[in-house]
Amino acid sequence: MERGASSDLGARLAAGEEGAIHECYSALGPMVLGYLRRFVPRDEAEDVLQRVFYEVWRNRDRYDPARSLEAWVLGIARKRAIDRLRRRHANVVPLEELRDIAGDDGRELAERYARATEVRAALERLPAEQREALTLAYFGDLTQTQVAERLGVPLGTVKARTFRGLRRLADILGAAG
Repeated sequence: MERGASSDLGARLAAGEEGAIHECYSALGPMVLGYLRRFVPRDEAEDVLQRVFYEVWRNRDRYDPARSLEAWVLGIARKRAIDRLRRRHANVVPLEELRDIAGDDGRELAERYARATEVRAALERLPAEQREALTLAYFGDLTQTQVAERLGVPLGTVKARTFRGLRRLADILGAAG
């Protein structure tokens, strides 16, 4: 989806225009589904996807058309994936598997969560163009060519935004400790 088309679609969605949610689902559904499959089992990802777009429509009045529609929808998808994973807490997992994930005392997992929070905060401090390119590439699981097509900019521009964004993220995270 081109940048102009994305902001136009976002504005129409926020206004509650008929057909906007269908267009949004058609344009962003495959990317969101790919993103969700990284977190929830394949057979549950489509259910979560439906919930995401239900919430996109229900909360359309909260969307700011000046911001990235893709990032907003991916944020909702992330929250719904976490909700789905939390509901699965009744499943019994062998203790040895948990040790492999979290380390013997859980510090590794806690450190990962803390680091993820730092990265999200640093990402918010980037210029919108860099943040959008990085979000689509890393959270949207798109190639740089796909990012360029979606944003309607040359591939070289996406590469420059990604490079500068990653360098700035490193600076921000390095300064944070």
